[in-house]
Amino acid sequence: QVQLVESGGGLVQAGGSLRLSCAASGNIVSSNTMAWYRQPPGKQRDFVARVLPGGTANYATSVSGRFTIFRDNVKKTVYLQMNSLEPEDTGLYYCQLRMTVAGTAYDYWGQGTQVTVSS
Repeated sequence: QVQLVESGGGLVQAGGSLRLSCAASGNIVSSNTMAWYRQPPGKQRDFVARVLPGGTANYATSVSGRFTIFRDNVKKTVYLQMNSLEPEDTGLYYCQLRMTVAGTAYDYWGQGTQVTVSS
């Protein structure tokens, strides 16, 4: 069983910063990808950023240059540093862990943490 627990959300003014954390526990293989998604009010869940086991990161165009994703493999934790926040960044942020075992991909999700950016 894999569990993901997010933290760090909150209310911030435009231009401010927040750091989200997602701690993973359970039976986790070392080769896994961790990512952040977000769901704005009334919209679908969209990709924000992903970090591969070796640390390579990918970003959605809308957050590139403002957000940084990084991981601590010892702590089994992924972080999302969000700078220069905009009202459009408001949403419920979800952590995802993807493991591939014997050719099958397994996705696990956290419960989400709310980020609200006021103008």
